[in-house]
Amino acid sequence: MEEVPPPLEINPPLLNAACPWATTLEDLRRLYACPWTGAVTTRTSLLHGFDHDPAKHQYAFFDAGQTGLPPNASINSFGYSPLTLETYLGFIKTISDEQPARSSKGFIVSVTGDPEDIERCYKLIATAAQDLKFPLAMEINLSCPNIPNRPPPAYSQDLLSAYLFSLQRAIATGGVSLTRIPVGLKTPPYTHATEYQTLIAALEQAAANTTSGGVCSLSFITATNTLGMCLAVADDGDLLSSPVGPGFGGVAGAPLHPLALGNVAMLRRLLDSNAAKLGHIRVVGVGGVLDEEGFRRMRRAGAHAVAVATGLGLKGVGIFEEIGRGTERRQSQI
Repeated sequence: MEEVPPPLEINPPLLNAACPWATTLEDLRRLYACPWTGAVTTRTSLLHGFDHDPAKHQYAFFDAGQTGLPPNASINSFGYSPLTLETYLGFIKTISDEQPARSSKGFIVSVTGDPEDIERCYKLIATAAQDLKFPLAMEINLSCPNIPNRPPPAYSQDLLSAYLFSLQRAIATGGVSLTRIPVGLKTPPYTHATEYQTLIAALEQAAANTTSGGVCSLSFITATNTLGMCLAVADDGDLLSSPVGPGFGGVAGAPLHPLALGNVAMLRRLLDSNAAKLGHIRVVGVGGVLDEEGFRRMRRAGAHAVAVATGLGLKGVGIFEEIGRGTERRQSQI
């Protein structure tokens, strides 16, 4: 039987998602220093960076209910980080060197690119992990809705299979010289059964293609990214610019929450239905978690850990303490 991949360990089960507020060294320092996060996710990077245009790639906050209440949603037309993967690995090394001792709290390095790029990304990240005081994991983001003429690969079984094959090749060719690290996929919002079936079929195919026909090479799935082609407007005009037209972008926050909960619950159910090959895959739930109640809903839906993006943008790193203390109070009352 194929060896089960290393598990993704996050304790406490709370972290940030890949987002604009995890871009710089200072962003990552603040997130890592927060005692209420169990891990830190970098903004999604490519080997050679992304051509960020501030006139086209923007974000905005808004009140989804249009009731005049404080914002509870975000919309963005971003692609990926303008900073390269090697830049992020340098940031992580700097933070590691600043730590007084080894720690189990690590980083999830979010990356994307072509399938061949992912093989190189894995080897770079696994190599970097050998010289740090904390663990690393890799998230393959196959879910961004804001790249013109390039739909999210996680909607295609053929593309998913190509990425998973590249990952398996990277693990196999790394040999004993590279310590195996947890790897996950970040998925887009799935809205009907066929999309789930596409993902599960690709995961099962990947499991069958391992050297002994064992288990899938993934350790986790992050569900879900923003819902694309949404439009948010204000009384005085569009909220943001976008490569696909004024006002259009991927929506997150409160409007995404019910869909994200459904994705987490359905993925957990489907992974457990083929426990021998897929049951080890953990789900990181993300989408519209703005408070302790949202955190609890995600956990009940089956999330191993819960990630926050819009809430981080709205409230800063303090949102993790707000959620963490709320959870502690509830537990003390039980």
